[in-house]
Amino acid sequence: MTRTIGGLAQSLSVIRRVLDTDIDAAYAGDPAARSVDEVLLCYPRVTAVIHHRIAHALYRLGAPLIARIIAEIAHSRTGIDIHPGATIGESFFIDHGTGVVIGQTAIIGNRVRIYQVVTLGARSFTTDAHGNLVKDEPRHPIVEDDMTIYAGATILGRITIGKGSVIGGNVWLTRPVPPGSRVSQGKPSVTIESDSSAGWIL
Repeated sequence: MTRTIGGLAQSLSVIRRVLDTDIDAAYAGDPAARSVDEVLLCYPRVTAVIHHRIAHALYRLGAPLIARIIAEIAHSRTGIDIHPGATIGESFFIDHGTGVVIGQTAIIGNRVRIYQVVTLGARSFTTDAHGNLVKDEPRHPIVEDDMTIYAGATILGRITIGKGSVIGGNVWLTRPVPPGSRVSQGKPSVTIESDSSAGWIL
């Protein structure tokens, strides 16, 4: 435990520097934000990321239980569920945030923005010869740099979403995406069933 505490203490300056990039990204990316102080003190998604940075450091230092406790404290307070094993780059911004789920082996690059109810999850689980789940196997997405993932998107499995891509709202994605892609759902259709819609332009 002493070694873990010492390791965490040595990591604090790095954690602080990376958190500064996260807070700057949140302020720059939200037109409603009036100040950096407002972002730091009032935004639940920043609270979740602060907890994750500390939990991830403890996870890597060999204290997964403590890390998971910290992650679940953040989850219960913010509605954002980030496993402490997930690797997240700098300038990470969760907009709104409620319902976000990021799995244990997910890897997220730099300058990534995700919106509420986004899931970076596993598509399937490998079992051993006795039918037990194989632990710690890479099974969550790799999200490269400079990406935006809009609300309600679900990305499953160990797939790579290429740099600079944009994933539209409510997209269900289980295959890799090359860099610079735009992924969206089909255009919704509208059926008029009564005269009450007279005068509408659809």
